[in-house]
Amino acid sequence: MSRATLLEHQAACRACHACVDGGIIPEANPTFEGEWGAPFLLVGQAPGPTERISRRPFSGRAGKELDRWMLRAGFESSGEFRRMTYIAALMRCFPGRNSTGTGDLRPPPGAVANCAHWLDAELRLLKPRVLIPVGQMAINRFLGPGSLEGRVGKRFGERPVIVPLPHPSGQSRWLNEPANRERLAAALAEIASLRLRFAPRTRKMRA
Repeated sequence: MSRATLLEHQAACRACHACVDGGIIPEANPTFEGEWGAPFLLVGQAPGPTERISRRPFSGRAGKELDRWMLRAGFESSGEFRRMTYIAALMRCFPGRNSTGTGDLRPPPGAVANCAHWLDAELRLLKPRVLIPVGQMAINRFLGPGSLEGRVGKRFGERPVIVPLPHPSGQSRWLNEPANRERLAAALAEIASLRLRFAPRTRKMRA
């Protein structure tokens, strides 16, 4: 596996239009971000309307909240977090808005199935040290069915270590409960510890 193989994978993913051909979505806009050697892999649910335009994952309001969480987790800046993290999703394209216009559609099973091989390939290519599934769908993809209360704030497995997070969307009410905010704080503390472990070491310059 090499950087060149990852670049070929990324080019193929950006050119994918399987869900358009299958009538699942009207427009293909595969969205992901990351570099070879990133020790963290973050997997969300699907891009939103802002990401549909920017083609940069978590670039909307949820992304700003995610960046704030990562600062709490010890990253020096959102830039450092994104340099150390490959960001992908179960569905690579924007699934569309719901019929009431109050939120995004849940990724259709067919789209998730079409996109699964991209994520599987990234796991093989990157061999991440830390996997951060964000939101119930992504957590279930890696840990099976279960409640957020039973997962957020804990770590699972080794190579990769899995640290689940709730979705940072403002539409979620899960964090209204004080106990769930404590679970989030515990999860961010886990990520902070792992960041210290895997952050690139900088050499001190001699005087």
